[in-house]
Amino acid sequence: MISETITMTPLVVDLDGSLLKTDLLVETASQFIIRNPSQIPRMLSWLAQGKCTLKAKLAERANIDVTCLPYNEALLRWLREQKKFGRTLVLATASHRLLASRVAEHLQIFDQVLATDEDINLAGEHKREVLEHLFGRGKFDYVGNSGVDLSIWKSAQAAHIVSRSRRLIARAQRAGNLDQIFDNERPSLIAALIKAMRLHQWVKNLLIFVPLFTAFHFVILQSSIHCLCAFIAFGLTASSVYLLNDLVDVSDDRLHASKKKRPFASGNLPLLVGWLAWPVLLALAVAFSLIVLPPRFSAALAVYFVLTLSYSLRLKRNMVIDVLILAGLYTMRIVAGTEAIAVPLSFWMLAFSMFMFLSLAFIKRYTELDAALKAQRNSPLRGRGYSPDDLAIVMNLGATSGYLAVLVLALYIQDSHTAILYHAPKLIWMACPILLYWISRIWFVAHRGKMHDDPIVFALKDRTSLTTGALFVLIFALARFLP
Repeated sequence: MISETITMTPLVVDLDGSLLKTDLLVETASQFIIRNPSQIPRMLSWLAQGKCTLKAKLAERANIDVTCLPYNEALLRWLREQKKFGRTLVLATASHRLLASRVAEHLQIFDQVLATDEDINLAGEHKREVLEHLFGRGKFDYVGNSGVDLSIWKSAQAAHIVSRSRRLIARAQRAGNLDQIFDNERPSLIAALIKAMRLHQWVKNLLIFVPLFTAFHFVILQSSIHCLCAFIAFGLTASSVYLLNDLVDVSDDRLHASKKKRPFASGNLPLLVGWLAWPVLLALAVAFSLIVLPPRFSAALAVYFVLTLSYSLRLKRNMVIDVLILAGLYTMRIVAGTEAIAVPLSFWMLAFSMFMFLSLAFIKRYTELDAALKAQRNSPLRGRGYSPDDLAIVMNLGATSGYLAVLVLALYIQDSHTAILYHAPKLIWMACPILLYWISRIWFVAHRGKMHDDPIVFALKDRTSLTTGALFVLIFALARFLP
């Protein structure tokens, strides 16, 4: 192989998609849209003036933290080895010079930076011409990742490719100078998109079926079908919001110990795919809802989406308001379930679910604060309205909310309507200590630092939680059917 004889030939490295697993133009455009959604027409006017103008304007307004961008680690290690051998490393990118210079300053391995400026978009043939002018044809090596790099590889002494595409690798081989092949460290696009959609989180939408069972409509085929359709519509809507939320949070997620592994934050899924996919999923959900389900369900779905969008864009940064919204979003699933099968909305169910889900929302914040405290980070949580000093009060408020849910359940037993629904309503008293036990236990688990980021996910994987849940349902079934 060519690399077996290390020469002093300058090594030119592409940035977007090669050294980086993301694209800085898309990163800056995404950040601009998130921060200035009303100025999208302005961004389009920049594009009309040419890519150079667009890249310059976005770069000037960008606040990209280059220290936490998703780099191709295998390629970066190899480049550092080449640097130790004394090779000249050149960063040549179609990204704007402002951003490329910040990346080079951070990595401290490049001797020269070539990038897009106000006069030239350094991509494809333009990049090849500049490199041939500076180094001469066949007197530099080049690392690239896409079809636009083919002409540059042909002009290089040695071609290095960052890709899994067999077709692209085969095209690069035809020039006869292919050397290193680096994995782009990305899973398949479909696999990454499915992961970003968080299909496992659809389990939360099972709350839609709660009214079906509490109203004992599960024996009615049409009601069961409507609930199933409502579950799918909510799932598609939830996935669209998860995609949008991760796009909005990508900068914060890259600084988080576990969230940095999410598809967008890790660079495994292009941001552009997310911006195309989330409105498509939402449109499918809306169409499905309008065609199959009652109009009042569609209204509930719209409220859920607006609340979720408001939470993702702004409200999650506001202390207490964020957990109230989270609790409300869980409760909205139950409200939507009642609208899907056209049954009255129970005051008791609303009160119980609001307090219960408020407790679970506080657990999410407690878990984040506890992790920050153990990591000895005393500053406020990035993207949140809390600091580690709030740990104790968050626990107190969360545990109290959970116990209030038990109180609502106890009061429900004494309601006159309960005696109509259940043959033996006093049996429901047995559910109270079970619920007290479960709430107390999950807070102990959270206090010991063993809670998952999402308590619902934890409960679905926790054997004790599943057992107490089964006992809870059994008690209500006995209360209904025992003479």
